[in-house]
Amino acid sequence: MRIGPMEILIILVIIALIILPIVLIVSLTNRRPVNTQPINQPGSTHDANGGSHFCSRCGKEMVDGAAFCASCGAPVNGAVPCYNPTQRSRIAAGLLGIFLGGFGVHRFYLGYTGIGIAQIAVTIITFGFGAIWGFIEGILILTGSLNRDARGMPLRD
Repeated sequence: MRIGPMEILIILVIIALIILPIVLIVSLTNRRPVNTQPINQPGSTHDANGGSHFCSRCGKEMVDGAAFCASCGAPVNGAVPCYNPTQRSRIAAGLLGIFLGGFGVHRFYLGYTGIGIAQIAVTIITFGFGAIWGFIEGILILTGSLNRDARGMPLRD
């Protein structure tokens, strides 16, 4: 029995119909809760009542006397930013997107596993033409348009 191109297309569509809902469910259940911390005035690290310290970038509570926010790494009160080993490289992510973007490798590197799986599915379903999605994202990462990983950390240069 020979399998023709129409049968292969039907099999790929069935696989896509199985994989895409799983990807959507995983991506929707992995969302972080909305930040409910008080919103500061620009440049301020105190809330309106003069109590606890909050980061001016991410809004999370900070320890008194901290030079950097423990959540996002933002410097506080003129502190000099230092190397953070948990930050992902912008150049690495961009090059992964350009060369291996059809397989979603750059999205896995940045922590977006759901989108990475979706990119694999789109590339397979479109017989490789969906790889342009990853190529474009690689360029956007290198230009700075996409500049944060899945944890909200900025990409380092």
